[in-house]
Amino acid sequence: IYQVSEDKQKKKYYACSMLPYPSGKLHMGHVRNYTINDMLTRHLRMKGFNVLMPMGWDAFGLPAENAAIKNHRSPADWTQDNIAEMKRQMLALGLAIDWSREISSCDPTYYRWNQWFFLKMLEKGIAYRSTQVVNWDPVDNTVLANEQVIDGKGWRTGASVERREIPGYYLKITDYAEELLQAVALNNPQAQLTGWPDRVRIMQQNWLGKSKGVRFAFQHHITQPDGGLVGDGKLFVFTTRADTIMGVTFCAVALDHPIAKLAASTSSTLAQFIEQCKLGGTTEAEWVQKDKLGCSSGYFVEHPITRQPIEVWVANYVLLEYGDGAVMGVPAHDERDFAFAWKYQIPIKQVLASTLATHVFDPQKWQDWYADKDYMVTIHSAPFDGLGHDSCVQAVASYLQNLGLGSLTTTWRLRDWGISRQRYWGTPIPIIHCPHHGAVPVPEKDLPVVLPTHLMPDGSGNPLLQCPDFLHTICPQCGSPSVRETDTMDTFVDSSWYFMRYCNPQDGLNMVSESARYWMPMDQYIGGIEHAILHLLYARFWTKVMRDVGLLNIDEPFSHLFTQGMVLNHTYSLKVGAEKRYFWPQDVENIYNSEGEIIGAQLLLDTSGVPKGTKLEYEGIGTMSKSKNNGVDPQDIIDKFGSDTARFYTIFAAPPDSTLEWNGHAVDGSYRFIKRVFIFCRKHKPILGKPKGMENIQLEATLSDYRKQVHTVLKQINFDYERMQYNTVASGCMKVLNVLEELASAKLAVSKDRVLNEGINLLLRVLYPICPHVCYYLWQELGYAKLEGELVDTSWPEASPEALISDHVEMVLQINGKHRGFLQVPVHAEEPWIRNQAIGLAQERGWVGVTQSVKRVVVVAGRLVNIVT
Repeated sequence: IYQVSEDKQKKKYYACSMLPYPSGKLHMGHVRNYTINDMLTRHLRMKGFNVLMPMGWDAFGLPAENAAIKNHRSPADWTQDNIAEMKRQMLALGLAIDWSREISSCDPTYYRWNQWFFLKMLEKGIAYRSTQVVNWDPVDNTVLANEQVIDGKGWRTGASVERREIPGYYLKITDYAEELLQAVALNNPQAQLTGWPDRVRIMQQNWLGKSKGVRFAFQHHITQPDGGLVGDGKLFVFTTRADTIMGVTFCAVALDHPIAKLAASTSSTLAQFIEQCKLGGTTEAEWVQKDKLGCSSGYFVEHPITRQPIEVWVANYVLLEYGDGAVMGVPAHDERDFAFAWKYQIPIKQVLASTLATHVFDPQKWQDWYADKDYMVTIHSAPFDGLGHDSCVQAVASYLQNLGLGSLTTTWRLRDWGISRQRYWGTPIPIIHCPHHGAVPVPEKDLPVVLPTHLMPDGSGNPLLQCPDFLHTICPQCGSPSVRETDTMDTFVDSSWYFMRYCNPQDGLNMVSESARYWMPMDQYIGGIEHAILHLLYARFWTKVMRDVGLLNIDEPFSHLFTQGMVLNHTYSLKVGAEKRYFWPQDVENIYNSEGEIIGAQLLLDTSGVPKGTKLEYEGIGTMSKSKNNGVDPQDIIDKFGSDTARFYTIFAAPPDSTLEWNGHAVDGSYRFIKRVFIFCRKHKPILGKPKGMENIQLEATLSDYRKQVHTVLKQINFDYERMQYNTVASGCMKVLNVLEELASAKLAVSKDRVLNEGINLLLRVLYPICPHVCYYLWQELGYAKLEGELVDTSWPEASPEALISDHVEMVLQINGKHRGFLQVPVHAEEPWIRNQAIGLAQERGWVGVTQSVKRVVVVAGRLVNIVT
């Protein structure tokens, strides 16, 4: 019933969760993500939309190879078994997935299009081969992205990362930098992605890193062994603060800069320093945390304006891949430069002064106002003295341009996307290396280049190098014996377009079928904030290249983005030799301090060779992860309480975009609520299952008020559905049940059955997207299905305007200004009638004596009655 097709008669809605990596088991973070998507899908389908909710598997990647080594199984077998298990769990959750569109990135029918499109990009010059410095994990024997290097160590192995120069394939994402930026820029009124969270847009904007400034050169006479000048005698730098150029007291170059290499060839001290710094990734994210270390190169360059010699240092915080791999050091007006200069006793020269005249320059400490360009003018900077930031930058740029040494320019933090990975379990790069013709593309007719699935990684490197059947081939140009490229593609390639393939995965002739013109762009994308930069940026880039080669007619793939909060749980670990092991929370007993805070833990049973009672390290609350053994298997909850309880808990426990700290005891509360709904419907079955219409039904005041309460909550529920504030939808359902239970126990006329019937009908429909199994069952059992059809296709309930307008109003009743109770009054009642009713009720309840005189009765229309005695 969840299979959909293109229907031009209905408004389409494409809602998709980020596809999971098949790790073997779902955890509650998955349940939360997919239940959010499922609620959206069911809600909109009932509102008449043609809704697509597909699912697939991000099945390639290094974890499968590592699991294969550990379990002595091929990555293919391990992956397929995991897919089968996770799909079984998804089916148990009752997700409204169109499984006819299922894809797996390790299927040749899928990754052949990765290869085909790579060749198209190669033809257009978007893909190219280059040698660049990369982060190398010596344990996994693979390249790591900067984001996979944490504190200088590989994210998975913990090994010290090395910096190496190796060849690989790159995609020119930088060609699209401006377009990528303009669609997310918060200061662009024409930005397309206004349906994305601002924080994600800011993260992408910062990652793209557009900067306007001056690129200029320090001239020098540093010669190579062959007599030539390094860099033609010019050391280029880029700065956004050209107004501080007269304060330069040193230059710093990257570890791999040609000047650094030349200096290291004659200085063992510098060579040793560089090797030490290379043990660990030198990423921007680490600059803030690392000590700023440097070593003098022994070389000097010439200041372009003063002609004074400037010492060149080799520093660990300068990256070759950013800019020219060199920076100018202005320690008086840059915090990082100040720390470096103070550490190595490099001169500090003030060249800016505050116009506020309230600060005195102190060369012994850093103060933020030194760099505040809005309140600065240049000093000690002839011929630029007395200029503000903007005018000084322009003046310096003109001066340097006249010297032929620099000019205004724009730079980007973004670098081209390196897609080559030196590992086995991924999409083969369709290149053949011929001894005569070099790198030769595989002809399109020979695609896909199929990855062998029987290989067993052993941790010694890429097993494709030891697979003759794959490795050896002939050159398609000359027929000479040749070898295939053994690098495989970054798995971000697989996830950059899978959502396009969902539109028609059976199309064997086209990468993107005609159906994509109906479904794309995606209306709602759902996934974690951790994918805010790379995956989303690469998917946007891939879409734009597809557009430019004529496969699509859209600019952006995702109109709206929702980043759900992570599900958190306690994390416990133990260092066993060089390995850090993690332990399941259910196998652990916490140790508390006098304040009731967890300070450690101990094992409750023997686990993986670690004896019972062993003290463990408590790492706090963290995101659920299989690698840290702190996930909660939803199957345990499904087996005990049913999948509707698992779904309801993850929705009710916190707003969807906030983190959710796991609380197993709170699951019981969700179960009790669902049980109450079930018992209530069973108990009142004889009066339910009737037509829900309430037209021309005259209700007494109290009964009308109960109905108003139900429809008031329903109005709020619908508002919350529209803004995806699903936790308050769940609490709204609880409120409706509370009202109906109170109504059922009230001693009212038999007409209350009509209100109860309508209320349960409404409740089952609004609760259905959260708890489809119980609601479907009750809808059938109570007889509503015979009246209105299947619940998934029935109409969505809207609050009745008539019900929201009550015939009566509740007024506060006061005696001498003191609140005593309430008075139900017809909306159009006259003031004398209200006075008499108030006095009568007050005397009946004993608040005013029968013989007691009433001096006056004050009536505030629609609000209160105050009897003064």
